[in-house]
Amino acid sequence: MTSSLASGIPRTHGDPVPTYLSHVGGRDVDSGRYLYTVSTRSILTDVFAGLTLKRRLEQGLDDTPTADVVGRCAVADAETVAAALDSAAAAAPAWAATPLATRMRLGELVRARVRTRRTELVDLLVAEGSPAALARWQVAGLLELFSAQTLEYCASQLHQEFRQDLRHGTRTLTVRRVADGVVCVNPPQNAPAASALFGVTPLLSGNTVVVRAPRSAPLGVMFALREVVAPALRELGAPAGTLNFFCARPGPTLRAWLDDPRVADIFYTGDVERGLELERECVARGKKPILELAGNDCVVVWRDADLDAAVEALTESFYGSGQICMVPNQVVAHPDIADELLVRLATAAARIRPGYPDEEGVLLSPVLRGERFFAFVRDALDRGATLVHGARRLDVDGTPCDTGLFVEPTVLRVDGLAGCRRIDAVRGETFFPLLPVIVPEPGVDLLDRALAHVNSNPYGLRNSLWAGDERVIDRFVAETVNGGVLKINDSHIGFLPYLPTHGGTGLTGGAFGEANYPMLRTSHLQGVSRASGIRPRDAVFGIDHCGRRD
Repeated sequence: MTSSLASGIPRTHGDPVPTYLSHVGGRDVDSGRYLYTVSTRSILTDVFAGLTLKRRLEQGLDDTPTADVVGRCAVADAETVAAALDSAAAAAPAWAATPLATRMRLGELVRARVRTRRTELVDLLVAEGSPAALARWQVAGLLELFSAQTLEYCASQLHQEFRQDLRHGTRTLTVRRVADGVVCVNPPQNAPAASALFGVTPLLSGNTVVVRAPRSAPLGVMFALREVVAPALRELGAPAGTLNFFCARPGPTLRAWLDDPRVADIFYTGDVERGLELERECVARGKKPILELAGNDCVVVWRDADLDAAVEALTESFYGSGQICMVPNQVVAHPDIADELLVRLATAAARIRPGYPDEEGVLLSPVLRGERFFAFVRDALDRGATLVHGARRLDVDGTPCDTGLFVEPTVLRVDGLAGCRRIDAVRGETFFPLLPVIVPEPGVDLLDRALAHVNSNPYGLRNSLWAGDERVIDRFVAETVNGGVLKINDSHIGFLPYLPTHGGTGLTGGAFGEANYPMLRTSHLQGVSRASGIRPRDAVFGIDHCGRRD
């Protein structure tokens, strides 16, 4: 039943539909019920026809998929969800006992397979709605996530050994991280395939993993896990059940994970309210919550910044129509350069266009909740903000249209740091192509106030600074404690080796939030002393390696 996706997307009429089944205990499991992926280009061309085709196929009213159907995924039932937990729990002891070097080899194999299947993966992400440039950005991020440098750093944190040579014996002292056990992963609806590959990195620390693919965009997740990760595990001889994945409804699946005592960790990516509720439920049941929730990233642009480069980074706010958690969400612009920055930013925003996701140069995605976007804009204007650019609906060709599925990149000017968080678009994440630029009141304490603004942000994913003055840079680095990643004079959303790709403080990561290396977060520290020839009394009463008392 399972067929891999060839690079020839889209299909031609009459070709078999690539089908991905639930994968449990090393076997594919069919349910007879499927979710169909219709290409985003087809839906943008004719929304009614595209969605009608999808609905009829899923209801069994039509059994002749057109060339616009990219693939389908089986919908898992409750028995399959339960069987995935059984398989993961059964495989956990053997996989945890697998040598660290073998498990780290998995990361190398995944990196190699991502490279090999890059074209197919990008094509799938585009078919599901990601603009081609952003699909390639996601894949580039995966290559950094599984880079030799990042794997080497994480391996060094998973196991370190020290030796003591004593007068009457030796000790080997080990500090290691031990796998938590069964880790369940819930990727988001936006960028789900990349998030799923990020979410399976707990395999490298010795956990077994269960992944739920979101019903809104399951195909990329199922492809990535079935065609990239599963073959790498087979090559390593991993026990069946080390990785299990399926597509199912989130509510019943999360409830099953919470209720099963064998589940050690739940890795949840989603909205703040549900994430914090899940955190409380996990703690009450003795499980570890690992959260990737909203961002509300701040970029500070100082008076001596390279404005051309800063504007280029700020326009990342509009990529994917702002429906990416790690894009800039607000700017604090030094009053000396604020006017010039806003002029350049408006000009740059005007060049960012909508279009079909497979077209080069397209960076905007459809916005499905446009009324909420305009509510944010109205709130800001009612509270004294100024519209600098944008705030119109656009058709796929970029022309203003009251019924368009796209929203024009929008820049707001907000005068004054004091009270700026009364504006909804400053206080929280909007998830829209909407960027408020805050112009602080002048004063000798301006840097103090800018730093206080960044650190008092209830969210804490990424923060950036554009400045030339090394003293300003040093203070920003030394005093910015909020956030999982800090960027200085660099792309805000760019991925780098060694550094974490995700994670943060406050409402971004919950009570236990920090920069997120999932293979480390899903393990726990343990110290081991292995002695030979040591007299316990000497160890207890402080005889040092030369036989003298401390």
